[in-house]
Amino acid sequence: MRGPDHSCRRSGVAFTPVARTQTLYVCRACGGEALKWQGQCAHCREWDSLEAVTAVRGTRERAGLSAASSASSGLAEGAADAGAQTRLTFGMAELDRAFGGGLVAGSVTLLGGEPGIGKSTLLLQVAAALAAEQVIVYASGEESVPQIGLRARRLGLAGAQLLLVSDGSLDAILALAAEREPALLVIDSIQTMRLAASESSPGSPLQLRDCTAALVRYAKGSGCAVILVGHVTKDGSIAGPKLLEHLVDTVLYFESDAGSRYRMLRATKNRFGPVNELGFFAMSETGLKEVRNPSAIFLSRHPQPVPGSVVMVARDGGRPLLIEVQALVDRSRFAAPRRVAQGVDANRLSMLLAIMSRHAELPLADYDVFVNLVGGIEISETSTDLPLALALASSLRGRALSDAPVVFGELGLTGEVRPVAHGEERLRELIKLGYKRAIVPRDNLPRSPPAGLALHPVASLGEALAAAFAAS
Repeated sequence: MRGPDHSCRRSGVAFTPVARTQTLYVCRACGGEALKWQGQCAHCREWDSLEAVTAVRGTRERAGLSAASSASSGLAEGAADAGAQTRLTFGMAELDRAFGGGLVAGSVTLLGGEPGIGKSTLLLQVAAALAAEQVIVYASGEESVPQIGLRARRLGLAGAQLLLVSDGSLDAILALAAEREPALLVIDSIQTMRLAASESSPGSPLQLRDCTAALVRYAKGSGCAVILVGHVTKDGSIAGPKLLEHLVDTVLYFESDAGSRYRMLRATKNRFGPVNELGFFAMSETGLKEVRNPSAIFLSRHPQPVPGSVVMVARDGGRPLLIEVQALVDRSRFAAPRRVAQGVDANRLSMLLAIMSRHAELPLADYDVFVNLVGGIEISETSTDLPLALALASSLRGRALSDAPVVFGELGLTGEVRPVAHGEERLRELIKLGYKRAIVPRDNLPRSPPAGLALHPVASLGEALAAAFAAS
């Protein structure tokens, strides 16, 4: 008895399997799927969030490599092919740094940030700069072509091969891209795009996922780099299902302090470069300009040393940054003293207060404590411990640190000063910016002290306090 013939032939006509439709229920909050409606989403536990959508299910392909796919005979050969690929440079060193050295052909990047922070401005600048030599497509579902042109004229941009498209249909945009074969495709924004195969509305979790997956397939198959703009929610994350960030190669976030003209572009995911790399920009009338000396953003220029102010050298991403730490200690007028931390972990601050009370006899239990990192940056590494402790002691005593030293180091619960990574690189940054004195952990002391920089190695919090207030 013969088994079933999947390529059944009747009267000489071949019947091939066709795609079928299926009704799914997709959660508005997380994008989770269910085969039938239920009051609560099984993935995120949100109530009354499932919506019925019609999904097109194709037939399962046979196992094996398709004609469009390729395989390498070994890791060595694959590495050689990857090394031959060149990156697109944007002409802005800070932007190249955030991308890990430039834009990789065939990569997909998701760019997020608050409204008005400069996402569209930066991408229009990038598209215009690259369009001088290559075909670039800038597709917007939020602005018309005359509106984009008005913004380009205001920024003084011109691109001979820059194609502006105003359309929310991703099918039409991909058809245009397949015809013109651009080096870069910009989608502004992914929440406004829709695919004809998905019956849900633009911005829904299913539509976002399908549009992103289609763009990923196009990028990998054509070698065209794709940059997507993503809106953010109230908590600062990309709107839509978290799956969006897993589909793309690189995720970049714009960060900025409220009211500041400075912008920080941070890579939270990068398959082709280091994570947490930072690029610094300043918003001007002609668009975003790169900041070549970021330490200048985070330093206040005092005519003379003031109590409660300490300069530290921290690392955020792959570079050392000089940041001013400010602390204010004031007698509390309430039963529960306040603890306010801007730019550092509040729990870390509470631990430092306990260390100072136990090992330095600086009781701060009856004082309100406020600490702030100038410039609105957030630092999570432990090298901020010793600068924070010295700034708090300076504010409590009302005395400025002698000779304005630069400080870095981690504090242990027993009061010891522990070393931090990349100590010599931090010291080179101090020399480059003209600083003359530094208080550092003893284990970070280099074998050959750098010329022109007086180092004070310390092993405990008591030694650090003595070195900081030696001649003040």
